[in-house]
Amino acid sequence: MTQPLRAADVLARRLYEAGCRTAFGMPGGEVLTLIDALEKAGIRFILARHENAAGFMAEGVHHVDGAPAILVATVGPGAMNGVNVVANAEQDRVPLIVLSGCVDAAEAQSYTHQVLDHRAVFAPITKATFTLDAAVAGTMVEKALGIATEGRCGPVHIDVPISVADAPAVPNAARRAPASPVAPAGVDLATARGWLSNAQRPVMVVGLDVLKDGSAETVRTFAERHAIPVITTYKAKGVIPEDHPLCLGGAGLSPLADRHLVPFIHQSDLVLCVGYDPIEMRPGWQDIWDPEVTNVIDIHATPNHHFMHQATLSFIADTGAALAALSRDITPIATWPDGEVATLQSQLSEAFPADDAWGPAGVIAECRDVLPPDTIATVDSGAHRILLSQMWTCAAPRTLLQSSGLCTMGCAVPLAIGAKVAAPEKTVVSFSGDAGFLMVAGEMSTAAELGHNTIFVVFVDQSLALIELKQRQRQLTNTGVDFCGHDYAAIGQAFGGNGVTVTNRADLRAALTEAMQATGFTVIAAVIDRKAYDGRI
Repeated sequence: MTQPLRAADVLARRLYEAGCRTAFGMPGGEVLTLIDALEKAGIRFILARHENAAGFMAEGVHHVDGAPAILVATVGPGAMNGVNVVANAEQDRVPLIVLSGCVDAAEAQSYTHQVLDHRAVFAPITKATFTLDAAVAGTMVEKALGIATEGRCGPVHIDVPISVADAPAVPNAARRAPASPVAPAGVDLATARGWLSNAQRPVMVVGLDVLKDGSAETVRTFAERHAIPVITTYKAKGVIPEDHPLCLGGAGLSPLADRHLVPFIHQSDLVLCVGYDPIEMRPGWQDIWDPEVTNVIDIHATPNHHFMHQATLSFIADTGAALAALSRDITPIATWPDGEVATLQSQLSEAFPADDAWGPAGVIAECRDVLPPDTIATVDSGAHRILLSQMWTCAAPRTLLQSSGLCTMGCAVPLAIGAKVAAPEKTVVSFSGDAGFLMVAGEMSTAAELGHNTIFVVFVDQSLALIELKQRQRQLTNTGVDFCGHDYAAIGQAFGGNGVTVTNRADLRAALTEAMQATGFTVIAAVIDRKAYDGRI
C-alpha cells in the first residue's frame, strides 16, 4: 500500500527537483521527519558538528553544483547556531534554504522549553521566512525557491512544526515560469552605445551577478571585442581567466592593490559596472568615480539603495543580455593606447611577488604552483585572505570561495568540505589562519567520516594577524590578539587524517604532493613569522 505524502515529503521532493542533492546540519527530535523525507527524496543528509559549519558546507556544494544550499537545524539552540551563516548567506548572495524544526503553535501556548520565535530572529537576515502549512506545502516551497534564487540570491527560512511535517499533503503548486533575460532598450541604451563607441580608456568592474546570470563567457567575449580591461570583486574572480592580457585581478580589500587600481580607474573615460555588487568592497571604493565627470554604466540585478557609488546610466537587467545589446553593431576602436593595461599588470605583479623564500606569500605561491589549475580553493577571513585573494590565480569562476560580504571567520574549512562533497574528483584546498582553524577544528571529524583527501593549509603565527596589524598601526597596546601555539598537524592526525608541519617551500611542496595522493584529508601547518604581513597587503 502506498503511503500518503507528508508535508515534509512535498517539501523535500520539490527541493530535489530544484537540483538539491545534499543537506547539512545537526538533527534533533523536531526535524527527524524532515531528514527522513530528504533522504527518501534523494537528498543526502550529512551530519556536521555545528550548524554554522553545516551552512558553509552547504554553500560549498552550491558553488559547485549551482543548486540552492540546504541547512537543517532543530528547534531553539540548533537554529540559533545557524544565525551567522544565514547572515553570511544574505550578504554573500547565497540561495540558502534554512529548514528549522519548531514546536507546534498550539503546544507553544502552554509549553515553554526551547520555544522562541525563529522567524523573528531570521526575518532581518533572510529574504523571506515561512511557517510550513501542510495544505499549501508545495506552494510555500515553490515561493521559497523563487525568492532565494531570483534577483540577487539570498537565504529563505522555513519553520517546520513537528505535527505539520508528518501531516498528509499533496503537491499543490504550479511551477514558476523562469524569467527571460531582460536587456536595456530605448534612449538610454542608445546613449550607452554611443559612449562605448567612443571610449578610449574604458574599464569593466565585474561582480557576482555575472555568475548568477551565467554570463561569464559573454563578459570575456565583450572584453576581448572592445579591448576593455577587467577588474573583478573577489567572489567574481575567474570570470575572465586571470592570466588573460585584459585581466587586472580582484579588488576591494587590499590597500596595496588599490594604490595601483584606483588611479587607473580615475584615468578611465567609461566605467562599466557589470553585475557589480559593492557589498564586497571597502571604504576606499565609496564614490570611487564621479558620474558627473566620467561616464558610468551600471548593469545590476536590483535598484541601487546602497549609495556606495552612483552611475550616469543604470540598467536593471541581465548582465549577458545587456552586454550583447550594448555591443551589437559597434565597431571597436583602439583602447588604452599608451600600454597602461600592461603597465598596471606589471605593477601589480611587482606588488605581490611570488618569489618569497618563505612567509605567507611563499606559502601561497608554492601552493598555486603545485596544485592543479582547476583546484577549488577556499580561504578564511584574515590577513592571509587579503594576500591570497591577490596572489591566487583563478582560471574559472567559483574556484576561490570565501566570505566577502560578511567576512566571517571559520568559513574556509567547511566550505572546502562541502565543495569536495560536490566535486570529489577535484583537488580542494582550504586556507585558514590558526585562529580561524581552531574555531572549526571539530569539523575534522566530519572530514574524516566523509573520507575525502581535502587539503587544509593553516598559517601558524599565533596571532590574529590582521587585527594585530591594525592595532599597531593605531599605536595601541598589544591586547587580546595573541594566543598559544598548538600542534595543528597533530590535530589532523588525532581526527584520523594526515598532518605535517612545514617551515620551507621544499617541505611544503612535498606535503602538497603527498596530500593529493592521500586516501584521507591532510592538515598542513605552515609556520610563519609574526608581523609577516607588514607591507604585503
